[in-house]
Amino acid sequence: MKLRLPFLCLIILCILTCAQDKNRVNNENSHDVIVAGLNIPWGFTFLPDGSMLINEKAGELIHFKNGKKISITGLPEIYVRGQGGLMDIVLHPDYKETGWIYFSYASSDGDKNGGNTTIARAKLKGKNLVDFEVLYKATPNTKRGQHFGSRLVFDKNGYLFFSIGDRGNRDVNPQDITRDCGKIYRISDDGSIPIDNPFVDTNKAKKAIYSYGHRNPQGMALHPTTKEIWTHEHGPKGGDEINIIKAGKNYGWPVISYGVNYSGSKFTEITEKEGMEQPLHYWDPSIAPSGMAFINSNKYGDWKGNLLIGSLKFQYLDMCIMKGNKVIKEERLLDGLGRVRSIEQGPDGFIYVGIENLGIVKLNRR
Repeated sequence: MKLRLPFLCLIILCILTCAQDKNRVNNENSHDVIVAGLNIPWGFTFLPDGSMLINEKAGELIHFKNGKKISITGLPEIYVRGQGGLMDIVLHPDYKETGWIYFSYASSDGDKNGGNTTIARAKLKGKNLVDFEVLYKATPNTKRGQHFGSRLVFDKNGYLFFSIGDRGNRDVNPQDITRDCGKIYRISDDGSIPIDNPFVDTNKAKKAIYSYGHRNPQGMALHPTTKEIWTHEHGPKGGDEINIIKAGKNYGWPVISYGVNYSGSKFTEITEKEGMEQPLHYWDPSIAPSGMAFINSNKYGDWKGNLLIGSLKFQYLDMCIMKGNKVIKEERLLDGLGRVRSIEQGPDGFIYVGIENLGIVKLNRR
């Protein structure tokens, strides 16, 4: 018995230690469900009173206030096909003064034989959208269901950046600045083209294009310190990328890539080429990234300054630990809750995450 008792005590101690470790991990990565019962919360944003506007991909705009979901009317017809539908939503930087809300969505306007990504704005009056106006409509429409993009971000100067994917037309759209799709765009808040956009004076170019050679960017964020526009985009099989967007630059798709076709065959033999930008970071295998936000508050201690990216494929929140412009480590948060679609830092400094078939959760770190 004297031999067994210390051994038994050791087992009990190990069990208690493991339980404490498990609780610590769960506490650091715990969450609270703030808005339940959502299907695909593609984008969401916070109004000044702390309530939320939420875009359901299927075409419903929800105002979540005082614990209730209110359906907002006044949206145009949404072209819901494949990856397309009602997508991102942001407020004007001076929302209290202007009242403008900006949307990206798929629309069949102009040609009912398919659809393409569209950028618009409107104002919220009670339960209705008013003064709705289209600011940019990509052409041509197509029935292809992939690669609509599309994220929205205002920069420090009040310009609106948005992304449109290549719409599955890999070998034509991304490298041709006379065509929409496979691009990052910049417009003024009223839809006009800034006079210093990089291709304003280029013959036949789409004047709103800011950078090109992109595949399907579904993440975009303003760096809290440098104020640069950061994006990420889906590669094919491997080759998902993080990029810092610079005026007039070519990001290489599909001439250079760290990915291959879904079949495993190659579509390019090179990963770099003169005149084409290298990614800041890439994933292989692909994580299927969606949603993007920097931690820019003191709510999470030494996590401040890190970059959060959602994984649709592996169903977790990827925290990229940053040192300058380098990803030096990655950690999984909210692992296994569902496909992470959208990420925002709220006005309270906490991180909120839109997860498919769950809702919007608040990330805790105790």
